[in-house]
Amino acid sequence: MNLFDRLLSLNFTWRDAADIAIVTVIIYSIFALIRGTRAMQISIGLVILGSTFFVSRAFDLPALEAISAQILFYLPFAVIVLFQQEIRRALARMVGDPLALFSRRPEGTVSIDAIVNACDVLAAKRVGALMAIEGRQTLRMYEDGAKPVDAIVTNELLVAIFTPGGPLHDGAVLIRGNRIVVANAFLPLTTTPDPKLAHGTRHRAAIGLSEETDALVIVISEENGSMAIAADGVLREHLDHTQLRALLVDRFGAPE
Repeated sequence: MNLFDRLLSLNFTWRDAADIAIVTVIIYSIFALIRGTRAMQISIGLVILGSTFFVSRAFDLPALEAISAQILFYLPFAVIVLFQQEIRRALARMVGDPLALFSRRPEGTVSIDAIVNACDVLAAKRVGALMAIEGRQTLRMYEDGAKPVDAIVTNELLVAIFTPGGPLHDGAVLIRGNRIVVANAFLPLTTTPDPKLAHGTRHRAAIGLSEETDALVIVISEENGSMAIAADGVLREHLDHTQLRALLVDRFGAPE
């Protein structure tokens, strides 16, 4: 019986197709989550380490098989320890906001032009700023300890908030739809080492929040006035007006 005949003899049902599809989506989601991070390199190392058990068994290497069997036993615990940040991020994105289905804002409500115009002014003056725009996941847990604002987003208000010497200059502004919810909020810093050692607290906070949530975080550097955006744990730096606006439109839709 050749391979084609064997395939025809399989009793393949819709349940098998669904099973394969679900496993494929899970594997793809895992690779998409860790792509471009240190976790990807660690994953490759763990796969190579785990495969030594099967290689040693195939070539009848008892000593290596005994050692690799012990490694294989503790491998799940190593995965939990090494990937705790990625696991936490995946669970948070899987659950999201329990009320997201009922409170999801319509596309185009984010005040993109006001935000971009404010960033242009702040960047020209080299005024440091940190703005977190909420996505589908809520940022309510980061409102604790911040100063309530609850005002319509305008470029004048954003510039006034981040003007040095003001009471709300430090910390981040949280934006939900077309409203500034709070100012002077403190965001979690990323634990991923900075290979360039060139990023300050604002940039690390922007990356940290984008690792924990699906928020898009804008950073203005007070050292050189450059604009950057952090999303999905990745920081895109040295953006101009057009690039910044295009990224916002791509994420939140064109303004009405």
